[in-house]
Amino acid sequence: MEFLGILAFVVALLFSVMVHEFGHYLTARKFGMRVSEFFLGFGKRIWSFTRGETEFGIKAIPAGGYCRIEGMTPQDQMAEGEEGRAFFAASSAKKLIVLGAGSFAHFALGFLLIFSIFFAIGYQTVLPDIAKVSPQSAAESAGFKPGDRILTVDQDEVDNWVQDSKKIGESKGREMTFTVKRGEQILTLKANAQYIEEEKRYVLGVVTKVGVKRDGLIQSTQNASSATWALTRESVKSLFTLPTKVPELFQQTFMGEERDPNGLVGVVGAARVSGEVVGSENLAGNQRLQTFILIVASLNIFVGLFNLLPLLPLDGGHMAVAIADEFRALLARIRKKPRPAGIDVNVLTPITMAVFVVLAILTVVLLVADLINPISLGL
Repeated sequence: MEFLGILAFVVALLFSVMVHEFGHYLTARKFGMRVSEFFLGFGKRIWSFTRGETEFGIKAIPAGGYCRIEGMTPQDQMAEGEEGRAFFAASSAKKLIVLGAGSFAHFALGFLLIFSIFFAIGYQTVLPDIAKVSPQSAAESAGFKPGDRILTVDQDEVDNWVQDSKKIGESKGREMTFTVKRGEQILTLKANAQYIEEEKRYVLGVVTKVGVKRDGLIQSTQNASSATWALTRESVKSLFTLPTKVPELFQQTFMGEERDPNGLVGVVGAARVSGEVVGSENLAGNQRLQTFILIVASLNIFVGLFNLLPLLPLDGGHMAVAIADEFRALLARIRKKPRPAGIDVNVLTPITMAVFVVLAILTVVLLVADLINPISLGL
Protein backbone atom coordinates (compact mmCIF):
# COMPACT_ATOMS: atom_id res chain seq x y z
CA MET A 1 0.00 0.00 0.00
CA GLU A 2 2.83 2.39 0.80
CA PHE A 3 4.31 1.84 -2.67
CA LEU A 4 0.90 2.59 -4.21
CA GLY A 5 0.80 5.85 -2.28
CA ILE A 6 4.22 6.87 -3.60
CA LEU A 7 3.23 5.91 -7.14
CA ALA A 8 -0.05 7.82 -6.83
CA PHE A 9 1.84 10.89 -5.63
CA VAL A 10 4.24 10.74 -8.60
CA VAL A 11 1.31 10.47 -11.01
CA ALA A 12 -0.48 13.35 -9.25
CA LEU A 13 2.69 15.47 -9.38
CA LEU A 14 3.19 14.89 -13.11
CA PHE A 15 -0.49 15.63 -13.71
CA SER A 16 -0.13 18.89 -11.74
CA VAL A 17 2.84 19.88 -13.90
CA MET A 18 0.86 19.24 -17.06
CA VAL A 19 -2.10 21.23 -15.73
CA HIS A 20 0.31 24.12 -15.11
CA GLU A 21 1.66 23.93 -18.64
CA PHE A 22 -1.84 23.53 -20.06
CA GLY A 23 -2.72 26.88 -18.50
CA HIS A 24 0.12 28.46 -20.47
CA TYR A 25 -0.89 26.58 -23.61
CA LEU A 26 -4.57 27.59 -23.57
CA THR A 27 -3.94 31.28 -22.94
CA ALA A 28 -1.05 31.49 -25.43
CA ARG A 29 -3.24 29.92 -28.12
CA LYS A 30 -6.10 32.24 -27.14
CA PHE A 31 -3.91 35.26 -27.87
CA GLY A 32 -2.62 33.85 -31.15
CA MET A 33 0.90 33.04 -29.96
CA ARG A 34 2.68 30.16 -31.66
CA VAL A 35 3.05 27.10 -29.40
CA SER A 36 5.35 24.59 -31.07
CA GLU A 37 5.77 21.91 -28.37
CA PHE A 38 3.90 20.52 -25.37
CA PHE A 39 5.82 17.68 -23.69
CA LEU A 40 5.72 15.63 -20.51
CA GLY A 41 9.31 15.12 -19.36
CA PHE A 42 12.68 16.20 -20.72
CA GLY A 43 15.49 14.65 -22.72
CA LYS A 44 15.06 12.16 -25.54
CA ARG A 45 11.72 12.08 -27.32
CA ILE A 46 9.92 8.73 -26.73
CA TRP A 47 6.58 9.32 -28.40
CA SER A 48 4.80 12.27 -29.96
CA PHE A 49 2.13 13.37 -32.38
CA THR A 50 1.40 16.68 -34.05
CA ARG A 51 -1.94 18.41 -33.93
CA GLY A 52 -2.17 21.66 -35.80
CA GLU A 53 1.13 23.44 -35.33
CA THR A 54 1.90 21.90 -31.91
CA GLU A 55 3.80 18.68 -31.22
CA PHE A 56 2.53 16.81 -28.17
CA GLY A 57 4.44 13.94 -26.57
CA ILE A 58 6.47 12.24 -23.86
CA LYS A 59 10.21 12.46 -23.22
CA ALA A 60 12.53 10.11 -21.38
CA ILE A 61 13.08 11.98 -18.09
CA PRO A 62 9.77 12.33 -16.18
CA ALA A 63 10.92 15.35 -14.18
CA GLY A 64 8.22 17.78 -15.19
CA GLY A 65 7.14 19.13 -18.53
CA TYR A 66 7.12 22.22 -20.69
CA CYS A 67 5.12 24.25 -23.18
CA ARG A 68 7.31 25.97 -25.80
CA ILE A 69 5.93 29.35 -26.79
CA GLU A 70 7.90 30.80 -29.69
CA GLY A 71 9.51 34.21 -29.54
CA MET A 72 10.12 34.51 -25.80
CA THR A 73 13.04 36.92 -26.48
CA PRO A 74 13.87 39.34 -29.35
CA GLN A 75 16.67 36.99 -30.47
CA ASP A 76 14.28 34.10 -31.16
CA GLN A 77 13.74 33.58 -34.87
CA MET A 78 10.14 33.44 -36.04
CA ALA A 79 8.91 32.07 -39.35
CA GLU A 80 8.47 34.68 -42.04
CA GLY A 81 5.13 36.40 -41.68
CA GLU A 82 4.59 35.19 -38.08
CA GLU A 83 6.69 37.77 -36.29
CA GLY A 84 3.53 39.21 -34.72
CA ARG A 85 2.78 35.87 -33.05
CA ALA A 86 5.92 35.98 -30.93
CA PHE A 87 5.42 36.10 -27.15
CA PHE A 88 7.77 39.08 -27.02
CA ALA A 89 5.58 41.03 -29.44
CA ALA A 90 2.42 40.67 -27.32
CA SER A 91 1.12 43.39 -25.03
CA SER A 92 2.19 43.32 -21.40
CA ALA A 93 -1.37 42.47 -20.33
CA LYS A 94 -1.40 39.37 -22.56
CA LYS A 95 2.06 38.37 -21.33
CA LEU A 96 0.90 38.61 -17.71
CA ILE A 97 -2.17 36.49 -18.39
CA VAL A 98 -0.16 33.78 -20.18
CA LEU A 99 2.55 33.76 -17.50
CA GLY A 100 0.09 33.76 -14.62
CA ALA A 101 -2.10 31.04 -16.14
CA GLY A 102 0.20 28.30 -14.85
CA SER A 103 -0.16 29.36 -11.23
CA PHE A 104 -3.88 29.96 -11.70
CA ALA A 105 -4.17 26.36 -12.94
CA HIS A 106 -2.49 25.15 -9.73
CA PHE A 107 -4.95 27.11 -7.60
CA ALA A 108 -7.89 25.81 -9.66
CA LEU A 109 -6.67 22.23 -9.35
CA GLY A 110 -6.14 22.64 -5.60
CA PHE A 111 -9.67 24.01 -5.21
CA LEU A 112 -11.19 21.16 -7.25
CA LEU A 113 -9.33 18.54 -5.22
CA ILE A 114 -10.57 20.04 -1.95
CA PHE A 115 -14.07 20.37 -3.42
CA SER A 116 -14.01 16.64 -4.23
CA ILE A 117 -13.42 15.88 -0.54
CA PHE A 118 -16.50 17.81 0.59
CA PHE A 119 -18.76 16.86 -2.32
CA ALA A 120 -17.82 13.30 -3.34
CA ILE A 121 -15.38 11.57 -1.00
CA GLY A 122 -16.71 12.88 2.28
CA TYR A 123 -14.95 13.81 5.50
CA GLN A 124 -14.94 12.48 9.06
CA THR A 125 -17.12 14.52 11.37
CA VAL A 126 -19.52 14.25 14.31
CA LEU A 127 -23.01 13.35 13.08
CA PRO A 128 -26.38 14.23 14.69
CA ASP A 129 -27.11 10.49 15.13
CA ILE A 130 -27.35 9.45 18.79
CA ALA A 131 -25.17 6.49 19.78
CA LYS A 132 -25.73 6.68 23.54
CA VAL A 133 -28.01 8.45 26.03
CA SER A 134 -26.47 9.11 29.44
CA PRO A 135 -28.46 7.80 32.44
CA GLN A 136 -30.33 10.42 34.51
CA SER A 137 -29.55 13.08 31.91
CA ALA A 138 -31.77 15.75 30.38
CA ALA A 139 -31.87 13.68 27.20
CA GLU A 140 -33.12 10.58 29.01
CA SER A 141 -35.80 12.59 30.79
CA ALA A 142 -36.92 14.10 27.49
CA GLY A 143 -37.20 10.68 25.85
CA PHE A 144 -34.19 10.62 23.54
CA LYS A 145 -33.09 7.11 22.53
CA PRO A 146 -30.03 5.61 20.79
CA GLY A 147 -30.60 5.59 17.03
CA ASP A 148 -32.47 8.90 17.01
CA ARG A 149 -31.30 11.42 14.44
CA ILE A 150 -31.60 15.07 15.50
CA LEU A 151 -33.13 17.07 12.65
CA THR A 152 -33.69 20.52 14.20
CA VAL A 153 -32.69 22.46 17.30
CA ASP A 154 -35.18 25.17 18.23
CA GLN A 155 -36.63 24.97 14.71
CA ASP A 156 -33.19 25.53 13.13
CA GLU A 157 -32.31 22.72 10.74
CA VAL A 158 -29.22 20.74 11.74
CA ASP A 159 -26.61 20.94 9.01
CA ASN A 160 -23.34 20.80 10.93
CA TRP A 161 -23.68 19.12 14.31
CA VAL A 162 -20.30 20.44 15.49
CA GLN A 163 -21.67 23.97 15.13
CA ASP A 164 -25.35 23.33 15.80
CA SER A 165 -24.70 21.49 19.06
CA LYS A 166 -23.14 24.66 20.50
CA LYS A 167 -26.66 26.01 20.91
CA ILE A 168 -27.14 23.51 23.73
CA GLY A 169 -24.17 24.90 25.65
CA GLU A 170 -25.44 28.45 25.09
CA SER A 171 -28.99 27.67 26.25
CA LYS A 172 -28.31 28.42 29.94
CA GLY A 173 -30.73 25.63 30.84
CA ARG A 174 -33.82 27.07 29.16
CA GLU A 175 -36.26 24.69 27.50
CA MET A 176 -35.22 23.70 24.00
CA THR A 177 -37.25 22.01 21.27
CA PHE A 178 -35.77 19.20 19.19
CA THR A 179 -37.16 17.42 16.15
CA VAL A 180 -35.83 13.88 15.86
CA LYS A 181 -36.29 11.03 13.43
CA ARG A 182 -36.82 7.60 15.01
CA GLY A 183 -37.22 4.95 12.37
CA GLU A 184 -40.06 6.24 10.19
CA GLN A 185 -41.39 8.55 12.92
CA ILE A 186 -40.76 12.28 13.28
CA LEU A 187 -40.97 13.29 16.94
CA THR A 188 -40.81 16.58 18.82
CA LEU A 189 -38.96 16.44 22.16
CA LYS A 190 -38.39 19.18 24.71
CA ALA A 191 -35.43 19.27 27.10
CA ASN A 192 -33.61 21.57 29.50
CA ALA A 193 -29.86 21.12 29.25
CA GLN A 194 -28.19 20.37 32.61
CA TYR A 195 -25.17 22.25 33.95
CA ILE A 196 -22.28 19.88 34.69
CA GLU A 197 -19.96 21.41 37.26
CA GLU A 198 -16.97 19.23 36.29
CA GLU A 199 -17.21 20.30 32.65
CA LYS A 200 -18.32 23.87 33.37
CA ARG A 201 -20.99 23.74 30.66
CA TYR A 202 -24.58 22.84 29.85
CA VAL A 203 -25.07 19.41 28.25
CA LEU A 204 -27.98 17.42 26.86
CA GLY A 205 -26.49 14.05 27.79
CA VAL A 206 -26.12 12.36 24.41
CA VAL A 207 -23.12 10.88 22.62
CA THR A 208 -23.40 11.13 18.86
CA LYS A 209 -21.75 9.04 16.18
CA VAL A 210 -18.67 9.90 14.14
CA GLY A 211 -19.00 9.17 10.44
CA VAL A 212 -18.53 10.36 6.88
CA LYS A 213 -20.42 13.44 5.75
CA ARG A 214 -20.83 14.80 2.23
CA ASP A 215 -22.06 18.30 1.52
CA GLY A 216 -24.29 19.60 -1.25
CA LEU A 217 -22.99 21.57 -4.23
CA ILE A 218 -23.32 25.04 -2.71
CA GLN A 219 -22.02 24.06 0.74
CA SER A 220 -19.14 22.12 -0.82
CA THR A 221 -18.20 25.16 -2.91
CA GLN A 222 -18.26 27.40 0.16
CA ASN A 223 -16.26 24.97 2.28
CA ALA A 224 -13.72 24.34 -0.50
CA SER A 225 -13.30 28.10 -1.00
CA SER A 226 -12.68 28.62 2.72
CA ALA A 227 -10.23 25.70 2.90
CA THR A 228 -8.39 26.86 -0.23
CA TRP A 229 -8.07 30.36 1.20
CA ALA A 230 -6.80 28.95 4.52
CA LEU A 231 -4.17 26.85 2.71
CA THR A 232 -3.19 29.88 0.63
CA ARG A 233 -2.64 31.97 3.78
CA GLU A 234 -0.52 29.21 5.31
CA SER A 235 1.49 28.90 2.09
CA VAL A 236 2.15 32.65 2.11
CA LYS A 237 3.39 32.39 5.70
CA SER A 238 5.61 29.47 4.70
CA LEU A 239 7.13 31.48 1.86
CA PHE A 240 7.91 34.39 4.21
CA THR A 241 9.55 32.07 6.73
CA LEU A 242 11.37 29.99 4.10
CA PRO A 243 14.74 31.81 4.51
CA THR A 244 14.72 31.08 8.25
CA LYS A 245 14.03 27.39 7.65
CA VAL A 246 17.00 26.85 5.34
CA PRO A 247 19.62 26.92 8.18
CA GLU A 248 17.38 24.53 10.15
CA LEU A 249 17.28 22.21 7.14
CA PHE A 250 21.07 22.10 6.97
CA GLN A 251 21.25 21.25 10.68
CA GLN A 252 18.62 18.53 10.32
CA THR A 253 20.39 17.13 7.25
CA PHE A 254 24.02 17.15 8.30
CA MET A 255 23.96 17.41 12.11
CA GLY A 256 21.43 14.67 12.88
CA GLU A 257 18.69 16.90 14.31
CA GLU A 258 15.14 15.60 14.10
CA ARG A 259 13.23 16.75 11.03
CA ASP A 260 10.51 19.29 11.64
CA PRO A 261 7.22 18.01 10.12
CA ASN A 262 6.32 21.66 9.46
CA GLY A 263 9.69 22.43 7.89
CA LEU A 264 10.91 22.24 4.32
CA VAL A 265 10.26 19.03 2.43
CA GLY A 266 11.21 18.00 -1.09
CA VAL A 267 9.46 15.91 -3.70
CA VAL A 268 10.95 12.68 -2.34
CA GLY A 269 9.86 13.56 1.19
CA ALA A 270 6.34 14.45 0.05
CA ALA A 271 6.16 11.14 -1.84
CA ARG A 272 7.24 9.20 1.25
CA VAL A 273 4.68 11.00 3.42
CA SER A 274 2.00 10.20 0.84
CA GLY A 275 3.06 6.56 0.93
CA GLU A 276 2.90 6.60 4.73
CA VAL A 277 -0.62 8.03 4.63
CA VAL A 278 -1.94 5.56 2.05
CA GLY A 279 -0.30 2.61 3.83
CA SER A 280 -1.37 3.59 7.35
CA GLU A 281 -3.48 1.06 9.24
CA ASN A 282 -4.46 3.73 11.77
CA LEU A 283 -6.61 5.55 9.22
CA ALA A 284 -9.81 4.38 7.59
CA GLY A 285 -9.84 4.07 3.81
CA ASN A 286 -11.83 7.28 3.47
CA GLN A 287 -9.40 9.13 5.74
CA ARG A 288 -6.39 7.88 3.78
CA LEU A 289 -7.83 9.10 0.50
CA GLN A 290 -8.93 12.40 2.04
CA THR A 291 -5.48 13.06 3.54
CA PHE A 292 -3.69 12.10 0.31
CA ILE A 293 -5.85 14.46 -1.74
CA LEU A 294 -5.27 17.23 0.80
CA ILE A 295 -1.49 16.74 0.48
CA VAL A 296 -1.67 17.05 -3.31
CA ALA A 297 -3.97 20.08 -3.07
CA SER A 298 -1.64 21.78 -0.58
CA LEU A 299 1.32 21.10 -2.85
CA ASN A 300 -0.46 22.67 -5.82
CA ILE A 301 -1.36 25.80 -3.88
CA PHE A 302 2.17 26.20 -2.54
CA VAL A 303 3.77 25.63 -5.95
CA GLY A 304 1.33 28.07 -7.52
CA LEU A 305 2.37 30.76 -5.05
CA PHE A 306 6.08 29.91 -5.23
CA ASN A 307 5.99 30.22 -9.01
CA LEU A 308 4.69 33.78 -8.66
CA LEU A 309 7.78 34.96 -6.78
CA PRO A 310 9.38 37.79 -8.81
CA LEU A 311 12.52 35.81 -9.52
CA LEU A 312 13.80 34.61 -12.87
CA PRO A 313 13.51 31.90 -14.18
CA LEU A 314 10.13 31.55 -12.40
CA ASP A 315 7.00 32.78 -14.14
CA GLY A 316 6.79 35.49 -11.50
CA GLY A 317 10.16 36.79 -12.64
CA HIS A 318 8.95 37.09 -16.23
CA MET A 319 5.80 38.78 -14.94
CA ALA A 320 7.96 41.28 -13.05
CA VAL A 321 9.78 42.05 -16.31
CA ALA A 322 6.44 42.63 -18.10
CA ILE A 323 5.31 44.96 -15.29
CA ALA A 324 8.63 46.81 -15.44
CA ASP A 325 8.10 47.25 -19.20
CA GLU A 326 4.75 48.92 -18.55
CA PHE A 327 6.22 51.13 -15.84
CA ARG A 328 8.96 52.27 -18.23
CA ALA A 329 6.33 52.90 -20.90
CA LEU A 330 4.31 55.00 -18.44
CA LEU A 331 7.35 57.13 -17.63
CA ALA A 332 7.98 57.57 -21.36
CA ARG A 333 4.39 58.76 -21.92
CA ILE A 334 4.69 61.22 -19.05
CA ARG A 335 7.88 62.57 -20.64
CA LYS A 336 6.19 62.50 -24.07
CA LYS A 337 8.78 60.13 -25.45
CA PRO A 338 8.38 57.00 -27.60
CA ARG A 339 7.72 53.72 -25.85
CA PRO A 340 11.09 52.11 -25.04
CA ALA A 341 11.96 48.68 -26.35
CA GLY A 342 10.94 45.81 -24.09
CA ILE A 343 13.41 44.42 -21.59
CA ASP A 344 15.35 41.49 -23.02
CA VAL A 345 15.44 38.77 -20.36
CA ASN A 346 18.71 37.53 -21.87
CA VAL A 347 20.33 40.62 -20.34
CA LEU A 348 19.26 39.30 -16.94
CA THR A 349 20.89 35.90 -17.47
CA PRO A 350 23.41 36.35 -14.59
CA ILE A 351 20.52 36.93 -12.17
CA THR A 352 18.61 34.00 -13.62
CA MET A 353 21.63 31.71 -13.23
CA ALA A 354 22.22 32.86 -9.64
CA VAL A 355 18.62 32.06 -8.69
CA PHE A 356 18.84 28.75 -10.55
CA VAL A 357 21.99 27.75 -8.65
CA VAL A 358 20.39 28.62 -5.28
CA LEU A 359 17.28 26.61 -6.13
CA ALA A 360 19.40 23.70 -7.38
CA ILE A 361 21.44 23.63 -4.15
CA LEU A 362 18.25 23.76 -2.06
CA THR A 363 16.78 20.92 -4.14
CA VAL A 364 19.86 18.75 -3.60
CA VAL A 365 19.91 19.41 0.15
CA LEU A 366 16.20 18.56 0.35
CA LEU A 367 16.84 15.36 -1.57
CA VAL A 368 19.64 14.34 0.82
CA ALA A 369 17.51 15.26 3.85
CA ASP A 370 14.54 13.28 2.57
CA LEU A 371 16.75 10.24 1.99
CA ILE A 372 18.85 10.14 5.15
CA ASN A 373 16.58 11.90 7.65
CA PRO A 374 13.02 11.65 6.28
CA ILE A 375 9.95 13.32 7.73
CA SER A 376 7.41 10.99 9.32
CA LEU A 377 3.84 11.76 10.37
CA GLY A 378 3.89 8.89 12.85
CA LEU A 379 0.75 7.30 11.41
